Amino acid sequence: MARIPIPKAPSQGQQRAPKAVPSDGPPARRRNVRLSRLPGLSSLDATDRAVLGIYALTRIAVAITTYGSAWLFAAGPDAKHPAPYLSLWYRWDADFFRKIAENGYFADPTEPGGFGGIGSARPDNREAFFPGFPFVLRTVHTVVPSWTAAGLLISLVAGAVAVVALSRITRLHLPAETGERAGPRAALFLLASPCAVFLAAGYTEALFLAFALPAWLAARRDRWALAGLLGAAATTVRISGLFVAAALAAQFLLSRPRGRQWRPAGWLAVPALPALAYSWYLHSGTGDWMAWKHAQERGWYRQFHAPWEAWKHTWDGAFADATTTDYAVMFQAELLAMVVGLLLLAFLVVRRQWPEALYMGLSLWALGTSFWYQSIPRATLLWWPLWTMLAVASVRRPWIRSTYLCVAAPLATVLALAFTSGKWAG
Repeated sequence: MARIPIPKAPSQGQQRAPKAVPSDGPPARRRNVRLSRLPGLSSLDATDRAVLGIYALTRIAVAITTYGSAWLFAAGPDAKHPAPYLSLWYRWDADFFRKIAENGYFADPTEPGGFGGIGSARPDNREAFFPGFPFVLRTVHTVVPSWTAAGLLISLVAGAVAVVALSRITRLHLPAETGERAGPRAALFLLASPCAVFLAAGYTEALFLAFALPAWLAARRDRWALAGLLGAAATTVRISGLFVAAALAAQFLLSRPRGRQWRPAGWLAVPALPALAYSWYLHSGTGDWMAWKHAQERGWYRQFHAPWEAWKHTWDGAFADATTTDYAVMFQAELLAMVVGLLLLAFLVVRRQWPEALYMGLSLWALGTSFWYQSIPRATLLWWPLWTMLAVASVRRPWIRSTYLCVAAPLATVLALAFTSGKWAG
């Protein structure tokens, strides 16, 4: 570390110069930059507030789109009134989360909301969903009477944390002045992405990002204990938390620790504990250590298949006239998302961003080795290297921002209408 020179004391005839202001931005911003030790929870600077402003505007846009969906896709051709607003958000996975939060994983099939578990005559495969979101949902429900409103509130708060963390991660890739422009763009690209409706719904994406992105930010700042704890919280929400843990471990190894610097390495094993605890819990009720995986296989055809087989099955579903048009277009979206993921992985490898490449590689392997592709477009929300890469590139090439928004924003509107009208499960 370079030695900081000590200035000489001024002589009697000299006037003492005022203290220098740290050169980390324009004077208007310097007064607001007060980063504390907690990534994602520190004091907000001007760039963070700009990101939250974008977030608020996009939430208003989502609310307007949902309101339009209620009127355009009424319950029937003779309907005189739109469906209740909250009912538009109670779709697919939201039903699973409510049942788990309200009745647990092993509810009696004869009880209301109980559809049994493995071995039951009426299994609903709820074991496929990790307990983090249902636990938070049950907690918030003690204050918010509506289950759907509680889920929306969780995603609203979690999404705000996620976009601020994403902005700060992006700013690490560029000098201060340029980074302050790139950070809000990364948040905007995420919030305007085609599948952004799932960040607003009572789904796991926003909550997962609220833990995973600050975990990655903590790792970039060598706060390994905090990174491990946040990574563990991410794992309670989705199995993808283990992929984050792998990226954290790679980042730690690339930091080239020596001597006592190896002591924080134990924290990197903490994200695996929730997955082990959940497997043990399901085993205690089902006798199956891999009950969550077997539930995915039964309910969503996630049995292992070679990557080329999964591609072929998805291609047939998209273009072989084997499915109806709505399913065919969803399979087409799955294929496109996989291509985007592979291109991103190749970019990260070329740039030697090994931790991010490891995260992407594991994610694509998990998504691309089932019978056919499912939920890959939704998974793009979790690919933070994609949003940081686009933001950095758009600062250098402004046309990228305009092109992306012209393509993504209409798709985001269409898919938000499809989700809230019950025509798309994601």
